[in-house]
Amino acid sequence: MDERALATYREVMMADPPSGLTPAEEARLEHRFGQVWSRPGISRRERRLVTLSCAAFAVTAQPLIDHTYAALKSGDLSIEELLEVVLHFAVYCGWPKASNLEMYVRQSWMRLQQERGGDPTLPERRNDELGENDWEKRLERGAQEFREVNLVPAPGRDTPYQHAGILNFVFGHVWRRPDLCRRDRRFVTVACVGLDEAPIPIQSHVGSALRSGDLSKSEMDELILQFRAYDGDARADVLQATADAVWADLQTGTVSATAAPPQ
Repeated sequence: MDERALATYREVMMADPPSGLTPAEEARLEHRFGQVWSRPGISRRERRLVTLSCAAFAVTAQPLIDHTYAALKSGDLSIEELLEVVLHFAVYCGWPKASNLEMYVRQSWMRLQQERGGDPTLPERRNDELGENDWEKRLERGAQEFREVNLVPAPGRDTPYQHAGILNFVFGHVWRRPDLCRRDRRFVTVACVGLDEAPIPIQSHVGSALRSGDLSKSEMDELILQFRAYDGDARADVLQATADAVWADLQTGTVSATAAPPQ
């Protein structure tokens, strides 16, 4: 690895690169750390949100160990923020893979606290962070959050998926939780729907992230570049094509508030 890539690797991963790399592995690290992580445009913390989503989806142990530990040791993500990433990831990529991610988060937190002589015990969460327990108010809040996030009308309450899932839980609760802001959640969500290869959520979330102004076009391009480095070209190409099409329509004024279908 050249000096720039090596220095960036150490800054990002909080460790020296592994020894005995194959030429392909060295070339991959050279690209990721010499050309991607070192770029301006989005923060290192935001790059971690994309990278953690890709690593969690792949369910490969060592990258999960390395990236959860580095995120915590660097201070880029607190334990509270990282555990919140787990919950958001669960919504968009599934509970089994999120369970696996949380296991590695817990292990990395314990390792870090042991190194620092701290207490690795996580406090029980308070019930008041679960939000409104009046169901009608919760559903109304979910509909409002859905509109604000997706920039389209909220769905009805005529299926368990929409009523209990989307309005009650995903937007009535998860998107409004503390520890991650809406912009943070955009990074995790766009990465997750890209990994899922789900056409409607890709169109919805890439489009609403750009139309809302939560991410600029250059920031979306950087998100996708980071995604490409950790997932590959096929799914990244879909995200990029979607972003380019939405942006082109925005520039010509042909995208309305209801252009993208809801998830």
